[in-house]
Amino acid sequence: MIDSFQTITNEISEGFYSEKRSKFFAFAHHVTSVDEIKTIVAFYRKKYFDARHVCHAYMLGAERKEFHSNDDGEPSSTAGKPILGQINSNGLTDILIVVVRYYGGVNLGTSGLIAAYRSAAADAIGNARIVEEIVEEHITYDFTYPMMNEVMRIVKDMNARIISQHFDNTSSITLGIRKSEAENLRDRLAKLSFL
Repeated sequence: MIDSFQTITNEISEGFYSEKRSKFFAFAHHVTSVDEIKTIVAFYRKKYFDARHVCHAYMLGAERKEFHSNDDGEPSSTAGKPILGQINSNGLTDILIVVVRYYGGVNLGTSGLIAAYRSAAADAIGNARIVEEIVEEHITYDFTYPMMNEVMRIVKDMNARIISQHFDNTSSITLGIRKSEAENLRDRLAKLSFL
């Protein structure tokens, strides 16, 4: 069960590579949705409207199953795939890397392009702060007020995060816990109901 993954912080990190007067500017972003990615890519296309190519690749989700790369007019698989390759070789997810290319007047050839996009992406990743994120499951538990101390003891023992709570005759608490611990938490709370 995957309950943690590597990603980058919310700070945008930058990378740069230059080859035969072509300049490659790379930007790495922490992202969590395709809509967010579309907005960021559109921003770079507008900001660098005079650039020849704005290529990108992304990876989403703890399982790392949602990904995409875009060559933006470069020869097939010479831009997006090398960028995605850097994301993969660093084992990252929830990340978007955009590489903006200014053409320098000299063709680099396919191997030159692959090396350039790979190097720019690697530089952006190298300048990013990589962090481990935990995959949480949310559990809501309803209980009577006299059970409060027992519930809170389990919350503390299992290091669960309180997301929301409501205390009354019938109380309710919503907890966030590491996915691999969720079943154990459910079992312990369920046993309380039978005391």
